[in-house]
Amino acid sequence: MARFTFRLPDIGEGISEAEIVEWHIAVGDRVEEDGRLADMMTDKATVEMESPVAGTVVELAGEAGDLIPIGSALVVIETEDDVDVDEEVEEQVAAETPGVEEESPAEVAPVASPAPAPSPAPAPAESAGQQAPAEPREEHPVLASPAVRKRAADLGVDLSQVKPSEEGRIRHADLDSYLRYGSGQGYHAPHVSRARDDQQVKVIGMRRRIAENMAASKRNIPHFTYVDEIDVTALEEMRADLNANRGDRPKLTMLPFLIVAICRTLPDFPMLNARYDDEGGVVTWSGRVHMGMATQTDAGLMVPVIRDAQDKNVWQLASEIGRLAEAARTGKAKSEELSGGTITVTSLGPLGGIATTPVINRPEVAIIGPNKIVERPVFQGDDIVRAKLMNLSISCDHRVVDGYDAASYVQALKKLLETPVLLFAD
Repeated sequence: MARFTFRLPDIGEGISEAEIVEWHIAVGDRVEEDGRLADMMTDKATVEMESPVAGTVVELAGEAGDLIPIGSALVVIETEDDVDVDEEVEEQVAAETPGVEEESPAEVAPVASPAPAPSPAPAPAESAGQQAPAEPREEHPVLASPAVRKRAADLGVDLSQVKPSEEGRIRHADLDSYLRYGSGQGYHAPHVSRARDDQQVKVIGMRRRIAENMAASKRNIPHFTYVDEIDVTALEEMRADLNANRGDRPKLTMLPFLIVAICRTLPDFPMLNARYDDEGGVVTWSGRVHMGMATQTDAGLMVPVIRDAQDKNVWQLASEIGRLAEAARTGKAKSEELSGGTITVTSLGPLGGIATTPVINRPEVAIIGPNKIVERPVFQGDDIVRAKLMNLSISCDHRVVDGYDAASYVQALKKLLETPVLLFAD
């Protein structure tokens, strides 16, 4: 017998450490060659580590959420060969690990956990005085880890109603998504409210990255938010007409029109389309608009970037919005599609609300948030008419942007959005 130490390889992004997101093995488990070991997260992507040898796991470096330095021992495996694996072979094997150099980290999407032998789904609770009916036989067993099954049972969730990850196994993120958003057949609280045990959830993976980024943004950036009301009645009429005659082109939402308006007005307000270097004390005004688009995913908030948004029309923007949002939600967005933004727009769609105070996506200096469109009576001279109104919020970095500049910019946006024909004028 010999012991092989699998060391965390250099993933090629100039990083010094990576976070353990999820173990696919435990001490004592048998692992085959090319078998999954762990999912490791860097600032840009989640990369799956695979075993270069077969054997029995005898040591693990830590638990989910721990940061592991590049080059340090991640897993120790006891092999069946009597020949020791020397350092040279070890380095060669690590370099050939699938998902490290054969595949660019920027293109590695989050990978679902492997499917263990299915265990029975949690039985429904017995009603008073009656035994629960026998569980029907499943043609396609629900695949989930014991921890996920226990959590689902504690919450009273039928795992057969939860949409699994790509490879068919239900993970904690899938359960979180089901509880958060649900569906027509989604999660329903028990008819009788009852106390539940407290639950501690370790902040790891994407959720930890989001927490760190948001804390750094609020800690380093003196935010201020300006909100104004915009009459989008004419714009909504134009949008309806364009959608009615769109053919096979994507359906237009408000967002492409807003992005066009943002791009057309930014040249007069270059301090908003900028990135601030805290350490160097330098602000870079961008000559192009790389539009960040805050997108809610099952893993948390992600911000894919529409490159050169200033060169795209509403139809092209609608197509790119749909493509990037889908890539973010399915974990297929590339590294370069999640970085390099110069200004961000964030929209809650129909949830909207009256007003928002969005947090700036550092190192950018401004973020714009349209709110829900509502219909209200307004005065036009002596007449009262129905109008569609929308509040627009903008948060700015007060080190770079003055309140007067932000208010003036929103007024310029308002002029275009309230007279939408100007969006298409040269």
